[in-house]
Amino acid sequence: MNKIKKICSFFVISLFVIISFFGTKSWAQEKFPTKAVEITILFGGTAKTIGEVIADGLSKELKQPVVGVSRLGAGGATGYQYIQSRPATGYEIVFNSNSISTGYHGGSTPFDYKAFEPIAGMLTEVPVLAVKSDKFKSLKDLIDYAKNNPGKLNVGISGKGSFTHLASAVAFNAMGVKVNYIPYGDGKAPIELLAGRIDAAIQWPNQFRSFDQAGQLKMLAVTSSKRIKSDPNVPTMQELGYKVDVTMWRGLAAKKGIPENELKILESAAKKYAESAAYKDASEKIGFEVNFLSSKDFAKKIAEDDAIIAKLSTELGLKEVKN
Repeated sequence: MNKIKKICSFFVISLFVIISFFGTKSWAQEKFPTKAVEITILFGGTAKTIGEVIADGLSKELKQPVVGVSRLGAGGATGYQYIQSRPATGYEIVFNSNSISTGYHGGSTPFDYKAFEPIAGMLTEVPVLAVKSDKFKSLKDLIDYAKNNPGKLNVGISGKGSFTHLASAVAFNAMGVKVNYIPYGDGKAPIELLAGRIDAAIQWPNQFRSFDQAGQLKMLAVTSSKRIKSDPNVPTMQELGYKVDVTMWRGLAAKKGIPENELKILESAAKKYAESAAYKDASEKIGFEVNFLSSKDFAKKIAEDDAIIAKLSTELGLKEVKN
């Protein structure tokens, strides 16, 4: 009888230990995050504004502080390299973009997009082509000038090999004109246009909007296939007869190796915020298109764009072909 009691007692204790172990493991997974999450922001201007909006929204969804930290420089390479130097965790993530591919194929970073785990795609930004309003009244005026003065049109870009460089190359190649690309740095397009140091620039609409409304600059066309909600009166280049469809995605990513449960919790929080009225309102005020993508779909989008950017970078002579 005593032997039976001992066996039963051993069985009960063992069962309790097993239940406790799996219960504790499940509880630990559900507890993430237990402290502040940090989002590395790679750029100033619109990217910084949107990154901070998303950080605030995720704070509410995760019930923990989410802090945006600017780590600017080298076309995003500074921030990407910081994340790669840190542990693979959901507590340190990055507000990423096409810059992971422009940086790699332009030689700024030694690693490509595969060094990161996509968490969620959050939005699409659409560049717009702008000029000084007293110089050009339409896209036709700009093209006529460029064709009548070959090699004299100066087009401003954020930097050699940057997304605006690639977007500009796609647009002006489609127009069939040769131009000079002039690097000016982030956020300086309106100043350079007003000063006459450049003739045209492709950048984010919110940089140009107030100047356009004041009649100083004119937004001629957006580079997406559809007009954008924030500036519905600006036509697409396709409407004007040019086969151009170039947009920038932005989202959240972590270093490869992030624990699966942490990734899933972050993905879920991002989805909830992306579907909120607050995020929609922010998109309309700032001027971006809400475009949530799951981790799986975001990974597919990044890979597809990387192939396009690799081809463009080679054609522009920004990289050597990698075998």
